[in-house]
Order: sequence, then C-alpha cells, then structure tokens
Amino acid sequence: MSDPMVMTEGAVRDRLERERNVWLCTVRADGSPHVTPVWFVFLRGSWWVGADADSVKVRNIEKFPRVSLALEDGRYPVVAEGEAVLHRLPFPKDVTDAFAVKYAWDVSAPHRPGGDRVLLEIPVRHWLLAGAAQ
Repeated sequence: MSDPMVMTEGAVRDRLERERNVWLCTVRADGSPHVTPVWFVFLRGSWWVGADADSVKVRNIEKFPRVSLALEDGRYPVVAEGEAVLHRLPFPKDVTDAFAVKYAWDVSAPHRPGGDRVLLEIPVRHWLLAGAAQ
C-alpha cells in the first residue's frame, strides 16, 4: 500500500474476503456498548454474521438495530456502520455457502441443543476507512 492513509477499494475488498474476524458493536438496553468478535462474510454490500437467537448481540439488535463493525487492524482501519436485519431459517444459500467456503462451517447449525440460529444482515450505511470518512 503506497499511502498508509488511503485504503483503495480493492484493498478493502481483499481484507473483507481474507480476514476472519470483525468486532461487532451493539447497544444494550441501558445504552452501554456491547463489543464482541464474530465471524463474517461480506456479500451484496452487506456484512453477514451468524448468531444464536438468544445471544446478547441479538437481544440488543432486536431493541436497537444500529451497529458498528471494525476489522481488527488498527493501522489500516476498516469500520462500517449500519442497521442490522435479523433473518431466521431458511437462510440465503449464497450466504451459507460463503460461510462454508470461508470457515468450513455450517452457519445454520445450532451451537446447543434446541437453540435457534439467526443471520444478521448489516447493509453498510457509512464506511470509515483509513484517511477518509465516507
């Protein structure tokens, strides 16, 4: 990268494909932030995150859907903001396929017996990149 203060669209796209974790920030009912690392895929202009339906992040999003996401590298920040949309089964096939390719993981499989899974779709409303607020 020639100028560390500017992320090209190609560099951002490469990181979205390559990186495994993103930090997801939701808001609790009392207004305090809840930040957690999650696996993700980026498709069709949206971040997709699998979650247990009874998780803190899902409960927060049900009450207040505005979220922020940040890739782990602080030197070349890639941060996005948007409003999360909850999807229940059946999940879009291209999304489940993308999780299977990236992580060798079935995003729809419950983590505990009797647990339900949801997908969070987070269309990007606003990007904050190294050297630019877009």
